[in-house]
Amino acid sequence: MTVILVRHGRSTANTSGVLAGRTEGIGLDAHGVSQAGALPGRLTEVLEDLTAVVRSPLQRCAETVAPLITQLGQRAGGAAPEVVDERVVEVDYGDWSNRPLRDLASEPLWKTVQQHPAAAVFPGGEGLAEVSRRATTAVRALDKLYGGDDGGRPWLLCSHGDVLKAILADALGMHLDAFQRIVVDPASISVVHYGTARPQVLTVNNVGALTLPRRPAQAATVGGSTGTACVSSSAGTVEATIGE
Repeated sequence: MTVILVRHGRSTANTSGVLAGRTEGIGLDAHGVSQAGALPGRLTEVLEDLTAVVRSPLQRCAETVAPLITQLGQRAGGAAPEVVDERVVEVDYGDWSNRPLRDLASEPLWKTVQQHPAAAVFPGGEGLAEVSRRATTAVRALDKLYGGDDGGRPWLLCSHGDVLKAILADALGMHLDAFQRIVVDPASISVVHYGTARPQVLTVNNVGALTLPRRPAQAATVGGSTGTACVSSSAGTVEATIGE
């Protein structure tokens, strides 16, 4: 079954360089609103097949999927359910929440977050290892609910940068300490197919239109696949940015 992972559009916290965390009232900025409006068009090939839109309860995720939910309501099969799931909410950054990233970069914990994120526990908040456990457990449970039993029913999950990176690291078989190598930009699309043998990562950090193979092969192709998925990723930065 295939899950389309969407990071929320650019938020006002992204623009101001603040680690919003779970702070209330953080919505999309003007560019983020534009990104949200473009999302249905980028998903044209899968709109008729989407079985559910699952999202974090935070405002920026609700605003990101709102145009998609409207578009789905107009399709022949009716709207896919919009499901709010606390298990895919943003990291609880505790005392780091709502602080400028430039100030956090001088904290001793910053180096741990960059180099050994599996050991990072935010003061007054949660650890990234805990985030990985709750997010990966949730995505597998949700996939059983919404993925269908034929392997061809996509569903969508809208969440946050570090949460999605943890899900992707797990799907790639990477240790969490390596998850800072993954780039997940605002409004980007990544796709994981949870097959019977193993997860297959079909695209990461796609910032264009999405094209999916109808039925990903259950067994890996010797020598490589023939190339049916659209893959697009950005170069990212030398040092990973946490959170928003």
